[in-house]
Amino acid sequence: MDQTMMKGNARIDAKTISDFGDQWTKHRDNSGFYGSTDLFVDAFGAFVSLDDIKGNRVGDIGSGTGRIVNMLLAAGAAEVVAVEPSDAIEVLKENTYESRDRVRYVHGTGESIAEAASDLDLIVSYGVLHHITEPSPVVRAAHKALKPGGRFLAWVYGREGNGAYLALTEPMRMLTTRLPPAALGVISHAMNRALDFYVPACEKLPLPLAGYMNNVVSKLDREKRYLVIYDQLNPAYARYYRESEARELFERAGFESVELYHRHGYSWTISGTKAQESRS
Repeated sequence: MDQTMMKGNARIDAKTISDFGDQWTKHRDNSGFYGSTDLFVDAFGAFVSLDDIKGNRVGDIGSGTGRIVNMLLAAGAAEVVAVEPSDAIEVLKENTYESRDRVRYVHGTGESIAEAASDLDLIVSYGVLHHITEPSPVVRAAHKALKPGGRFLAWVYGREGNGAYLALTEPMRMLTTRLPPAALGVISHAMNRALDFYVPACEKLPLPLAGYMNNVVSKLDREKRYLVIYDQLNPAYARYYRESEARELFERAGFESVELYHRHGYSWTISGTKAQESRS
């Protein structure tokens, strides 16, 4: 990768972090299904149960407002290393205040997890890797931060099963990523109103993203639905991974026994294990 591309990627990553910092500073609430352990099980349950988390030391890369951190704490994690690069670190601290004795806060990018820990049992990353232009250093850092036999679980956008959705949103994102928050909010509210009709229709018809609508979106209140839409249209960078690309990302970082789960037919949950005898 040449210097020009590296500088360009650095600018995009900085813009993405800033976008999320602004977003999470404004939208702080994680109540309902949106912040529940039920959602955690929906995303990661193919590879880990809540009982597997109890008593373990866990890392969370891209903690935002503390949504996943609180899920891990509710599941009984002994300690959570919460890594967040944006200004939302202060919101994260507020939202996890009652359990702060079990949280180690790291204000830095994903690579920082390797500096903060070296013997974690489990690391999770929900909806983060697909917003990083070059995520390999973060995945390698996760590998380094795990103890031998530890696992890294990540959820990313998928390209398979998303054809109709991407045909709509990819052209839109050429505009929405450049809009001020107020204008983007108007579009997000309009799309949220459209979901009032689309979600019930998915219960009766095999429409695109029906599995996601029936199992996730239908369980969110209107505010969280709006936030999910805004979250799709706002960040400066978003990548939709093919299965082979997601697998290669983990294997290239040294993970073994890499497995993927096609969550609701539109996204990928990835699991990789650090070898018991590792050189890293």
